Amino acid sequence: MENRLREDVLQRLQRDFGLKHMPGTQFMRKGKCPAHGCGQNTLYTFHDAPWMLICGRPEKCNHRVHVKELYDDLFNDWSKLAPATDENPTATARAYLEFNRGFHEELIKGWYTQDTYWDSKLGFGSATVRFPLDKGGYWERLIDRPSRFGKMKARFRPTGEGKTGYSGVWWCPPGLDLLQVDELWIVEGIFDAIALLHNGVHAVSMMSSSPLPAESLKDLLRSCQEADKRPPKLVWALDNEPVAKANTRRWAKEAREMGFKCDAALVPQPDSKKVDWNDLHLRWKYLDDEKRDDQVQADLKRARHEGALLLAESPEEKGLLMYDWQPRSEFSFSFASRLYWFKFDMVRFDRKMLELENPKDQEDITLTDRQKRDKALRDSASVARIANCYFQALYNMRNEQTDEAWYYFRIERPGKPVTKSTFTAAQLASAPEFTKRLLNVSNGGWYTGSATQLIRLLEPQMDDLKQVNTIDWIGYSKEHKTYVFNDIAISQGNVYKLNEEDFFDVGPLSIKSQSMSPNLVINTDLNTYNAGWFETFWKCFGVRGTVVLVWWLACLHAEQIRQLQKTLCFLELVGEGGSGKSTLIEFLWKLVGRIEYEGFDPTKGTAAGRARNFSQVANLPVVLIESEREQQDGAPVKHYDWDEIKTTYNGRSVRSTGVKNNGNETREPPFRAGVMIAQNNAVNASNPILTRIAQVLLNSEHHTPETKLYAEELECMPMERVSGFLIKALQKEPEVLRLLEEKTRSYEQELLAMPEIRTVRIAKNHAQLRSIADGLALVIPLGEERKALVHQELCRMAVQRQETINADHKIVREFWDLYEFLNEDGDGLNHSRNKSQIAVNLNEFVEKAVNKRQQMPAPLGELKRLLKTSKSPKFVETNKPVNSGRQTDAFNSSKTVRCWIFQP
Repeated sequence: MENRLREDVLQRLQRDFGLKHMPGTQFMRKGKCPAHGCGQNTLYTFHDAPWMLICGRPEKCNHRVHVKELYDDLFNDWSKLAPATDENPTATARAYLEFNRGFHEELIKGWYTQDTYWDSKLGFGSATVRFPLDKGGYWERLIDRPSRFGKMKARFRPTGEGKTGYSGVWWCPPGLDLLQVDELWIVEGIFDAIALLHNGVHAVSMMSSSPLPAESLKDLLRSCQEADKRPPKLVWALDNEPVAKANTRRWAKEAREMGFKCDAALVPQPDSKKVDWNDLHLRWKYLDDEKRDDQVQADLKRARHEGALLLAESPEEKGLLMYDWQPRSEFSFSFASRLYWFKFDMVRFDRKMLELENPKDQEDITLTDRQKRDKALRDSASVARIANCYFQALYNMRNEQTDEAWYYFRIERPGKPVTKSTFTAAQLASAPEFTKRLLNVSNGGWYTGSATQLIRLLEPQMDDLKQVNTIDWIGYSKEHKTYVFNDIAISQGNVYKLNEEDFFDVGPLSIKSQSMSPNLVINTDLNTYNAGWFETFWKCFGVRGTVVLVWWLACLHAEQIRQLQKTLCFLELVGEGGSGKSTLIEFLWKLVGRIEYEGFDPTKGTAAGRARNFSQVANLPVVLIESEREQQDGAPVKHYDWDEIKTTYNGRSVRSTGVKNNGNETREPPFRAGVMIAQNNAVNASNPILTRIAQVLLNSEHHTPETKLYAEELECMPMERVSGFLIKALQKEPEVLRLLEEKTRSYEQELLAMPEIRTVRIAKNHAQLRSIADGLALVIPLGEERKALVHQELCRMAVQRQETINADHKIVREFWDLYEFLNEDGDGLNHSRNKSQIAVNLNEFVEKAVNKRQQMPAPLGELKRLLKTSKSPKFVETNKPVNSGRQTDAFNSSKTVRCWIFQP
């Protein structure tokens, strides 16, 4: 097992960091350090044991990371790595504890057993490492791909009478005699206690940060009294997170009331990453013996200092502790979510020390040198509050195109929720502007310090501040190959949740979206996903609704599809009122976590508003609704110019804007999404637009009382039960794109071989959708029979689209029918002398139609727009001066008339 795991790790280290084995040595060197702000080729590890990566610049970087933090997938299926046998039934558990936790078998042998856990609902299980508890029952850790079980990585199972589990009792390592211990550390996890034992620290596990292990504490006190021994000092060393810190203060106070002396220790957090004692043990383990001892002592000393700060009872006490740890004349610090300023007066300190060397008071005569120094320190230091809140810079965000930068801050106020917001450079450089912004974002936060103090306290926070990549849309980032949503990110099928600092850690990548719209609420617990929704969907919308679902899936991969094949077609969903368009679209939005939304009407917005709608998402649909309206009682109708979206077919920008700087730069954000057009009437546009559209026609012919019930069932489906479709679809990204590459060309040739289809673009559009239909079968239970019907419908749609391209618009056909009628009286309407042309003056056409009491097919403005699409006769030119062949002026000369020109 070890050799196979080692070989896999070595291959990845060479691939990802460029580490090379140095001939004749045990080292692999010249790797690129992944630490923020380093990036030097100083990373090294050991060829025989490549479990820890270390930066070779201890003074400037000192980055260390265990490979399991980088390649969790190699360390999460231990039954596969080290299967148990009849001869060695605990092989899996032992391998997990040795390689994943860094424990020595000779120390923990007999403390644990190997067992199994089976989840009957999920239908799979895992090997476990099981530890018995003093009150009966056990605690066990799942060690085979625990992420499959959601939040449950471990579990408690009490047994016996009462079944009280671990409440009130700690887990004590077998063989540890607490009466022989002078100092006892109390930690949360069993693995944390074992990790400290490996480094000479006596520790017990209270299993969680609460409740207080009161029974064990009372038993320990009783045993010490019976043995006439002093109780050990307790060091509360719980996890370094808010709830555990609050409990540390609480339990230390209660333990003191019971008669214990108490200190605290907080786990140091190197590299700003959340680690526990077991993580620190892994970092210590791979150091040289001499360095390891020094590092262990240094980390434990710092942990106790941080714990002392946590237990400080007043701002003055905390300030003195910080000064004692690192003497400085002035500095800022937080206490109880408020900001204070510590100032030390060296002149006063020296004067006070001289007074204490020659004491006048009887109390001062008995003071030791240490006590004299402490008293002088207290008298020489002053502490003043400079803010009624505490703020901490978390990271920097930057938009390279607009040359704008923001600093993201966390703001805490006593008794109020934590707020987070951005500050600009100008606001940080000015104390009044900083105070205004603080008041604006923190509901009463007030900074009362000076401008100098603001600079002094912000400067260390800004030093080597973390840089977070940002995007200003929701969805897929092609540059980072990651889907970034509001609360989750998805990369290579893995789901990442927003961390405590409001960005995503996707491997070495730190990324977030600055956009707040749209808000997608996606349920990541696939155990609650209802895969049976598609059966209802098919019964309600049939094959045509499934075609729309196929395009929706294609839209979730729009950037990749355009990267592979340059284009992605528009989808037009046409149907009369009540045909189910809104129900269908709103349910499809529900599949990706958006509720109570259909689309936007481009005729009701400005060009800037439309541009924002087009650029606010990537690999998601942009739905245009009711853009093509009919004439109502002679009132003018506002039509959308479909040529505006022509460039989105290839993923190009719809609008260019100037950048607010001193240069000539413009901003032309590419179109990263897909376009759906949903309306009652078909699109009236030029051929280039029509060939970019795949049209789905919905009608009410198939509606029955049963389909109404199915539609209502879809409307009532909770979004959390179906939004897992998005995760399922994106987890199949490689397979869907592979099918797209492999099958589109052959499907395109099949369509072009049909005599009805002559336009290559139409064939390509529908061939792409046929390929994605094959991919949809990997995401939902489509089935071969239904998939064949979808392919058949897409072929029919391609033929229908070609017929639409070949035919004139209905109003255009009515115009030429009326033209033929008005020409019958011999007066004629054609002014052209050339028999190969038709020249028509439209005003004259309207006059003759009125005289003949004929109704115009459309208002003149609408008619002019549509006549430009005329194919038979073919439109040539508009408003061209023509020497009339049938009208003369007062001098009997041919009259010049402005006409529309067509070619029969």
